[in-house]
Amino acid sequence: MKKGIKQIKSYLLLWSTQSISTLGSSMTSYSLVLWLYMSSGSALKTALLTVCSYAPYVAMSIFVGALSDKWNKKRTMLICDLFAALTTVVAFLLIKANALQPWHLYVINALNGLMNTVQQPASEVAATQLIPKEYYQKTGALRSLSQSLNTILTPVLATPLFAFGGISAVIVIDLVTFSAAFMTLLLFIQIPEPTKKEKDRESIIYSAKSGLSWLRSNPLILKLILFLSGINLIASAYNAALSPMILSRAAGGKGVLGAVNFCSGAAAFAGSFIASSTTAPKNRVKAICLSLFCSMSTENFLLAFSNSPVIWCTGAVLGWLFIPYMGANLDVILRSAIPTEMQGRVYACRNTLQFFTIPIGYLTGGALIDRFFEPLLLRQSGRSLLVSLFGSEKGSGAAMFLAFLGFAGVAVCIIFSLLLSRENAGKYE
Repeated sequence: MKKGIKQIKSYLLLWSTQSISTLGSSMTSYSLVLWLYMSSGSALKTALLTVCSYAPYVAMSIFVGALSDKWNKKRTMLICDLFAALTTVVAFLLIKANALQPWHLYVINALNGLMNTVQQPASEVAATQLIPKEYYQKTGALRSLSQSLNTILTPVLATPLFAFGGISAVIVIDLVTFSAAFMTLLLFIQIPEPTKKEKDRESIIYSAKSGLSWLRSNPLILKLILFLSGINLIASAYNAALSPMILSRAAGGKGVLGAVNFCSGAAAFAGSFIASSTTAPKNRVKAICLSLFCSMSTENFLLAFSNSPVIWCTGAVLGWLFIPYMGANLDVILRSAIPTEMQGRVYACRNTLQFFTIPIGYLTGGALIDRFFEPLLLRQSGRSLLVSLFGSEKGSGAAMFLAFLGFAGVAVCIIFSLLLSRENAGKYE
């Protein structure tokens, strides 16, 4: 055990400090959403914050990933962290001057999204360089653990800070956690650089194409990425529907929404321990498919066809319990299959292909609920089948949309499970 900790000591130091810094950043993002909604009263303006964050991430990942393979990974991470902190300071100064406007936040989120686009593939390669191969699954579970803790703690910590100290207090905590992570990376962590090869002199366009070419020559990896792209579309539409459904229903409200979100984070937290303690599955691809099928075939239906907060919380647990296990096995497959010197550009291509559906899901989900599903339920008579299934109060349209997403999620899982079973999945054991 001590030998294992010693082997990944540098990674554990990087992971822990970066996780704390990410929590501080998430608290700031959460508080800015609260500030924007309270000042504007517009759900669309609030949703655009997420869209602005993902737009550069999707549009620029392929090209930035090629640069990431050429640049020093530690220096790239430090510069991106510093730039993100500066944008947070700008927001802080605008708030103090009582001059902050929604468009400022859109620009800040877009810039932070661009920095994340640069940093993410660099940090993935850095992790690969710091982790021995036999620890890939356990460290993948650690990342899921920090993400689930982030989900749990962000509203718990940010809400009272925002209520009693205002957004300025939240930003101060964010900057303190950033400083700790920045100095730790700068002074105490050495990240080996992958061996340079002749192709590192390639142009950015050619390097970007090489990332796509690698994916085309590895169809199993490409199909896995497209599978998760479809899941992300459904998951982001789910996120657009969850709050309107629970907040609008008589059995719901802010407290119930908080309880459901807490159960999601707690389930992911427990799932992280499952992922870190279980032995490697015989077939990692099959493990990914089964995990996502369990999630897609339970949560949406329990939320849609019930009016009980207890059932909603149960659905949240079943929906998120196996996600860390899925993520850990996916992480092993990617790190094992992609050559280290190619990981920056391949991960960047993965980011574009896997995450471009998230802003689409948020926008189309909100639009479908407001303009189709809610009006459709309001037009139904009290004796109609739809009313008997989903109710007639406000939020019933969102519930019907969640049922639609449940069927879509099951269909996506079945289709891609069949497609992936035709590939040589056994090589990733």
